[in-house]
Amino acid sequence: MADQTHVLFVEDDDVIREATQLALERDGFAVTAMPDGLSGLEAFRANRPDIALLDVMVPGLDGVSLCRRIRDESTVPVIMLSARADSIDVVLGLEAGADDYVTKPFDGAVLVARIRAVLRRFGHAGGERAQESGASVAGTLTFGDLEIDTDGMEVRRAGRPVGLTPTEMRLLLEFSSAPGTVLSRDKLLERVWDYGWGGDTRVVDVHVQRLRQKIGQDRIETVRGFGYKLKA
Repeated sequence: MADQTHVLFVEDDDVIREATQLALERDGFAVTAMPDGLSGLEAFRANRPDIALLDVMVPGLDGVSLCRRIRDESTVPVIMLSARADSIDVVLGLEAGADDYVTKPFDGAVLVARIRAVLRRFGHAGGERAQESGASVAGTLTFGDLEIDTDGMEVRRAGRPVGLTPTEMRLLLEFSSAPGTVLSRDKLLERVWDYGWGGDTRVVDVHVQRLRQKIGQDRIETVRGFGYKLKA
């Protein structure tokens, strides 16, 4: 298991849980599958997986609450599974700290692709990603009381450290690489979430909202009909 990517999968439906576990294992993942949120939290603390795959509606401790508990302890990537794409559960999961979501029922190949996409961007959340995104400036970038150390991948606001998840850091790097330039939601989905196809822009909106809460509400400006930009 040490050489494999370890997935924590929390799903209460026995058929879905067993079938998905087998599919992931065939693709080379090591999987710890749990039927409810409380056992999922215990498994997370005991095994410290590389990624967590959480169904929203599980007993004991629902997926959104479990995501919050995980996010309180770790920046490990989290993907939520939701039965309805238009459900408020999607937004709640993202607001709780999830990095992405997949709608049920899902195709196994699509799920594996999304998992690998999340893992890729987490593996390149640092300087490599800054270079890929066009951020040619190394060192410390300063925007008012906000300081971004692009070498050490640290952010400070008014001299105090700001804790960002890797996805939030990648989002901030995209904005800081071109301050004052409007970035569309589709462009951010492509660059930050590694979507080579159309994705749900709610993912971008919720992450921008979370980033604003950490670096300052007025730091990122909404340009209606176009996207977002970092105030220079």
